[in-house]
Amino acid sequence: MKGTKAMLEIRPNCEMCDRDLPPDSPLARICSYECTFCADCVTQVLHDVCPNCAGGFVPRPIRPATARRAGVSRLHQISGTERRALKYDPADIDALVAAARDIPPADR
Repeated sequence: MKGTKAMLEIRPNCEMCDRDLPPDSPLARICSYECTFCADCVTQVLHDVCPNCAGGFVPRPIRPATARRAGVSRLHQISGTERRALKYDPADIDALVAAARDIPPADR
């Protein structure tokens, strides 16, 4: 879509444990749908399997704190405020993780 720029939402919490993940947190991980989890949940519980889409995770980018280009910084593009929670129960998450954890994200 010409002229339309999609911007990362930067969600405020881990969808699994509800840990706060401020916009500058190096512990935030996202999948390609921007599902957001903390590094601990991704490595210790989810084994790099998003419980929502079965995709893998990458570190969430940190938006610049200082506008080194006019109008481009955390002060200008604020982070999301809507907290998210998983809609799947633990048994369902465990089953998905068990089925997908040994398959590389690109092949899931």
